[in-house]
Amino acid sequence: MTIPMPATRKERADATREAILYEAERVFAATGFRAARLEDIADAVGIRRPSLLHHFSTKKMLYDAVEQRIFENMHAVCEARTAGVEDPTARLLAHLDAWLDFFIDRPSAARILQRLVADTAVRGDNPVEFSYVALEDMDRTLAYGIARGAFVPLSTMTFVNGVAAGILFFVCNSRQVGEQRRYDPSDPADKAVFRTLLHKLACTAVLP
Repeated sequence: MTIPMPATRKERADATREAILYEAERVFAATGFRAARLEDIADAVGIRRPSLLHHFSTKKMLYDAVEQRIFENMHAVCEARTAGVEDPTARLLAHLDAWLDFFIDRPSAARILQRLVADTAVRGDNPVEFSYVALEDMDRTLAYGIARGAFVPLSTMTFVNGVAAGILFFVCNSRQVGEQRRYDPSDPADKAVFRTLLHKLACTAVLP
């Protein structure tokens, strides 16, 4: 990641911290928390390990900052896409579109979430320490439709596991299915086909 040289010391520190988070997300997505090395992240940023530790004193603190930022950014995108959408079905589909587009634009975030599902030890006794914000967003979207009589009663986790989780597989698995089945999640045609299916699944799940 190339970062411009800001003028003040604080601006330089902020830019370095942002570069560390960017490269750390990429490394954690590729190798997982346990295998990731702070030296590799520092090298990618163009700094030494002690400089990285000045910003994040442990690998766990850096990982937590990466995960927190993912979910905060995901929340911001969701809020922007659903703001002012009053029709419950349209709001739900906009919510799913926000998640889909977010992860297609940022596949490293999708891979980190897949790793979190598989490796529950990373979050320890508080598995929703940072992901709670995304789950609460979906709580509100579904509750909005249910309260207006537009949706059948359905738990957030049933919907997320049965419908929304497919987004992670679509984004992450394109190279894991063999040459003859390979696709490109960012290709407009492939994305449009998947988005249509996602919308159909969502409507089937929630509409009476």
